[in-house]
Amino acid sequence: MKLDILAIGVHPDDVELCCSGALINEIKAGKKVGIVDLTQGELGTRGTIETRYEEAANAAQIMGVAIRENLKMRDGFFKNDEEHQLKLIKALRKYKPEIVLGNVMADRHPDHGRAGHLINDSCFLSGLAKIETFDDEGRPQEKWRPKYFFQYLQDWYHEPELIIDVTDAFDLKMQAIDAY
Repeated sequence: MKLDILAIGVHPDDVELCCSGALINEIKAGKKVGIVDLTQGELGTRGTIETRYEEAANAAQIMGVAIRENLKMRDGFFKNDEEHQLKLIKALRKYKPEIVLGNVMADRHPDHGRAGHLINDSCFLSGLAKIETFDDEGRPQEKWRPKYFFQYLQDWYHEPELIIDVTDAFDLKMQAIDAY
């Protein structure tokens, strides 16, 4: 499934907290949008893996995203290494997004910054033909590089270079956050 925009978050709820308003705006404008969560949020203080999946599915339905997938990397312990890059490259090639939204590269939570670097590196590497990945049926995937990677803010303040008015999407954004 070809997506216009793919939002990638470390934990289920990162996308809702940080960029769901922008996604809702784009969905309302007719764009095909998806979400990939890197981890299942298993180290979170409240809830379980099962509750995270239920909450993520409810939030995705509220926002109207076309797909939501979880790559099941280890919360707190994933790395920006070949193994994890290949998992993300496979997803990027599967969905072929023009735009990727992901975690900023420096943040209070170590997972967020590490994910920002993982996403950035994987977006570049996914465009290299000599990196081989295979779809779920074992067929070789074609190279694909998103045109843009935009980073969303979470905990630490960074001077934004792009600000999107989400006033018209604010109520739905809050409903998606409340799903958690």
